[in-house]
Amino acid sequence: MKYTIDKQADYTIFQLKEQNLNSVIAPDLKSEFFILYQEGVEVLIFDMSEVEFIDSSGLSALLAANRLWAGGGFIVASVRSEFVQNLIEISRIDSVIHIEPDLEAARAYAAQLESPRQSNPEQ
Repeated sequence: MKYTIDKQADYTIFQLKEQNLNSVIAPDLKSEFFILYQEGVEVLIFDMSEVEFIDSSGLSALLAANRLWAGGGFIVASVRSEFVQNLIEISRIDSVIHIEPDLEAARAYAAQLESPRQSNPEQ
């Protein structure tokens, strides 16, 4: 799995450098999400600008991250693929996960958040 991580003071951007977010990649992605959470990342922006295909395993990875950052600190950004956007809408994931159209909007949203992990003390 190819990706980049950009850690900033208020958020971390995880950019998946794969066209397919599927059952081959999803387990490793979930592991990376867990590691970042354990490292204390407060807000994770997941950049999907290069993702062209997603399946149920990929959607499950997004939901797993959303559960980790249950205080609202998980943001999906830059969904460019019409297929991915349609599947997110059909599965109603967009009613559970915060999605921004691009990284700029995701950064602006992240700046508004007040320590999401503190609002979820069980984590």
